[in-house]
Amino acid sequence: MTVRGRRLAVGLVVVLAIWILGPRLLRQVGFFRVRQVELVGVRYLAPDAVIGALHLGPSASVFDDLDPLAERLRRLPGIATARIVRRFPGALKVIVQEEEAVALVPGAGGGPLTVVDGAGRPMPYDPSRAAPDLPVASSADSDLVSVLALVQSVDPGLFESISAARADRNTVTLQLRGRRLLVRRDAGPEVIRAAQWVARDLAVRGLSYAELDARFADQVIVRRASRAGT
Repeated sequence: MTVRGRRLAVGLVVVLAIWILGPRLLRQVGFFRVRQVELVGVRYLAPDAVIGALHLGPSASVFDDLDPLAERLRRLPGIATARIVRRFPGALKVIVQEEEAVALVPGAGGGPLTVVDGAGRPMPYDPSRAAPDLPVASSADSDLVSVLALVQSVDPGLFESISAARADRNTVTLQLRGRRLLVRRDAGPEVIRAAQWVARDLAVRGLSYAELDARFADQVIVRRASRAGT
């Protein structure tokens, strides 16, 4: 082997040693201790609960293996995905995607409001953090919350305008800032799109209405005054 080749080989060994041993050595350096955790994507969960799930010890370093930390977060109820990014010299950026919350429903026996998902399952979210964004549903009826989840996915703007929702027989009634939208329990995305198209058309033409009834095939009935007991 030539001198140049030996030098190259030694250089590669040094680089490899730094790559393998560097993080282990730097973990012992106080300059790289974790002093700050930045949360991204946390809307409903309490920040302290997310940070607590990391189980960071006093000697935690930004050079620690981040995979176990991310896995701990994924096991936290309410979190769908999680990843962690190092922010040198002493911070971790935690990026999560929470499970979608759909509605607030009254607790058993008229107890405090509970946050539920699109299947009506209780979510470990603080209602005081979720309340500004979520409609209040009369119950965790599976059809009722699935309609809300459908609206949330098809038209987020329409979903944000829903203040309350209830289900009765075959009808789901959505309260929309002084107006009502009626759909069937088994409504599909095309029904939601049709109702919103009619609402936008009425707004463009400056026509007022009290109720949109989208329970019938291929039509949306516009009513100037809502029908009592519907």
